Amino acid sequence: MPALLAAVMAGCAHGGDLVPTVASGDVAAAVAPTTRDIVEADIATLSARMQRGEVTSGQLTQAYLARIAAIDDAGPRLNAVIEINPDALADAARLDAERKAGRVRGPLHGIPVLIKDNIDAVPMVNSAGSLALASHRPREDAPIVRALRDAGAVILGKTNLSEWANFRSMRSSSGWSSRGGQTRNPYALDRSPCGSSSGSGAAIAASLAAVGVGTETDGSILCPAAVNGLVGIKPTVGRVGRSGIIPISASQDTAGPMARTVADAALLLDVLASARDPEDTATRDAPAAQGRFADALDPGALRGVRLGVLRKHGVDAQPDVDAAFERALAHLREAGAVLVDVELPNRGKWSAPEFTVLKYEFKDGLERYLRASGAPVQSVAALVDFNKSNAVATMPYFGQELLEQTQALKGLDTAEYTKAKRDAARLAGPEGIDAALAKYDVQALVAPTTGPAWPIDLVNGDHFTGAGYGAAAVAGYPSLTVPMGSAHGLPLGLTFLGPRWGEARLVGFGHAFEQRAQARTAPSYRSTVPLP
Repeated sequence: MPALLAAVMAGCAHGGDLVPTVASGDVAAAVAPTTRDIVEADIATLSARMQRGEVTSGQLTQAYLARIAAIDDAGPRLNAVIEINPDALADAARLDAERKAGRVRGPLHGIPVLIKDNIDAVPMVNSAGSLALASHRPREDAPIVRALRDAGAVILGKTNLSEWANFRSMRSSSGWSSRGGQTRNPYALDRSPCGSSSGSGAAIAASLAAVGVGTETDGSILCPAAVNGLVGIKPTVGRVGRSGIIPISASQDTAGPMARTVADAALLLDVLASARDPEDTATRDAPAAQGRFADALDPGALRGVRLGVLRKHGVDAQPDVDAAFERALAHLREAGAVLVDVELPNRGKWSAPEFTVLKYEFKDGLERYLRASGAPVQSVAALVDFNKSNAVATMPYFGQELLEQTQALKGLDTAEYTKAKRDAARLAGPEGIDAALAKYDVQALVAPTTGPAWPIDLVNGDHFTGAGYGAAAVAGYPSLTVPMGSAHGLPLGLTFLGPRWGEARLVGFGHAFEQRAQARTAPSYRSTVPLP
């Protein structure tokens, strides 16, 4: 192993094996009393306490840092946080001074936030979990990070992720990266946190910050949100600027909020969507904001609304999932929704062209990012070579066949790419979601998000049980997941899919369902799932 790489590995505080260091019953004792007030606390509660002078942002920041030390680094060792912002306490102190002087920037003023380790945020590393970028410190914040700072948020640190956002191998383990190790699910430590925003999912479920930012190409916000008992919003592609985010696909990538309530997710989305990003051409098509997303938080939003129920939804048939879905449908009816069984045209037919699009766009977008940001490696070919030269550290469990396939591709002017891009978007969007909404005269579609979290398997990779969100991901349309129940204590989510730019209505529907179902429970940090 080269000396530089050995030093990087030695300096990584969040690696390790899969054996938890304390039992679930010891967690409360491991947490300092000063951190207990932040557990499950929402933005409104924390803001009100700061406004009344009961607590400062500096104290909140210190409490979250203490909880990270107790829960993430020690205790169950979730391995969700890959790096702490060294400026976090100083930033909080400045925001406290502003509040004392009578200036409050908004609902997120002084609120600690975690962001995924594929988003540029000075002075921290941006690595996508790869040791090849373990020394890569971008020169400036991504636009969404600037927007968070302008809104008064404290950037607490960065979260681990599936390396290269799960675009490295078909046998990867969600939540594992060579820089950060394996993130664990706080509901059962031997279960997957899903990927690729696995660290954000596990961290926010465990109250390591008030809210978190994830990114998604296809399921990387919704899946970790669902299996970690969270609300996740994947906005319409173009709603949130993407410059300064290590990419996979210009057609499908977006950042989005991950939170314990729909209200917190809406407040965070308001900030993310406010970022000015002239370099991201997709944002030019975004319609002007019609108020705040938080304005859509209406507990009566489902009254009289027609929703399409996707019974053929792509999630493997499981009794617990099916039962939770039926209970969720009952809650929707109780909230006033009119439910209509629907079928999604072309279900699954977009998968092959989508995969082609991702490979082409990954190479093009990643190499643009690497060159523009002055990264240590400048091409996919150089990345492949780095991994081969450091295989013991970078590929101990699975390979890099997706990187190698991508390396061999030509540019975006090829006929194969052009046709695949056109077909994928058409089959999932206008001839998929839009067609179903129109045919059945419904305003949104609902389906289980995915199955319960599967056991972590570093030998065989993920045991994925299907998903109900794929059409929205490929079409670039919005989707939202809300906790709907559990299977043997493992959280399950309900997904709402809507038309392009329909986030506000989905926020309203999700909030109304959440208030009726009240399905979220705090994590228990069990070592495994006790089965009869």
